[in-house]
Amino acid sequence: MIALLLSAAPTAQDDPWPGPHDVGDAAGARALAEARGTWSDRGSWEARSGRIRRHLARTLRLDPFPAAGEVGVETTGQRELDGYAVSNVRFETMPGLFVHANVYEPAASEGPRPLVLRSHGHFRGTDTDPEGRFQGDVQRLAGVLARAGAVVITWDMMGWGESHQITHRRPETTALQTFNTMRLLDVALATLDVDPDRIAMTGSSGGGTQTFLATALDPRIDVCAPVVMVSAHFFGGCKCESGLPVHDVPAGDAGPRLRTSNVELAALAAPRPQLLVSVGGDWTRNTPEVEYPYLRDVYAALGAAGAVGNAHFADEQHDYGPSKRRAVVDFLAGELGLDRGAMLDEAGALREAAVTVLPRSDLVATSAKHPLPERALEGDDAVWQAFLSLDRPGAGPTSGR
Repeated sequence: MIALLLSAAPTAQDDPWPGPHDVGDAAGARALAEARGTWSDRGSWEARSGRIRRHLARTLRLDPFPAAGEVGVETTGQRELDGYAVSNVRFETMPGLFVHANVYEPAASEGPRPLVLRSHGHFRGTDTDPEGRFQGDVQRLAGVLARAGAVVITWDMMGWGESHQITHRRPETTALQTFNTMRLLDVALATLDVDPDRIAMTGSSGGGTQTFLATALDPRIDVCAPVVMVSAHFFGGCKCESGLPVHDVPAGDAGPRLRTSNVELAALAAPRPQLLVSVGGDWTRNTPEVEYPYLRDVYAALGAAGAVGNAHFADEQHDYGPSKRRAVVDFLAGELGLDRGAMLDEAGALREAAVTVLPRSDLVATSAKHPLPERALEGDDAVWQAFLSLDRPGAGPTSGR
């Protein structure tokens, strides 16, 4: 009888979590409430969060962190604008893998400067607005922050924009994109005269996923603002977000199986300052009542209840529009010591008129004049196998980099 009962007990295969990328509002809230019942103070939260962080790092093949040598940097163009400059840059994050980016810098500033990593999401281009890092909303936020004294890096997701070495909607893209973010931070700290104690990351939708994943694993990110993404019931509509089992921590010596969600992945940032931006028109509609209270409890357990906030726009939709940018700008001004007056006028409106939204052709880093080197890898399998083949010295957790 005991053997029969044991064989009938649910396993991770019988009871997949999260299963579909959207489990529904009620199921997500119930699972989060169950998670809240597993910890009560700093010690019990740190035990749970430590298991989640280690599982995340190992699932993304980032623990131990790959040794890929120095990041290659090639600037292929630059424009001087009103109060800031924009450079077109290729970063070689591992041999043969190139990340196309733009670096926004203040025209006149004394270093070291704050750094903001601005990841983009799955917002397709239109006839009047290009895709990804080229979009007007990305350029506006980057320009405003640069005019206020920050260095800002925007870059392509794998398979987006100028990234043609690999396709996008694959599970391993999660690992590659998190790796790229951390490697961009490596090179920024080494070459851009930025302050290692004033580093922030923000992004919306899939860029929000990139934000909380990188912040969870890289303690060098001091401040984060994931926009329209953190949800208890929605895990990401793309395989680049929910294609790997990062939300299902298996049972082991450290304890029983844990079912987690993006709420707890975002909570791994604690006690570092964090702003959740949510809206009524997407899967973040419940944030004030469901997700934010959980984050607030985590921060309170760590003695930092005031370090997390929520800007909720009940009547707005899924984007990184002006109201969201204004909330993030206000947050980052305080956390990074930026010039608030350069970003917001006396009425609190964004000062975006001075930012030039450039055409896509002015921002590309690869062109007929600047082609990719012959050593560039080609194809999903070639890139992934090269990543897996990197040396991974040491045995410590990625979060200890």
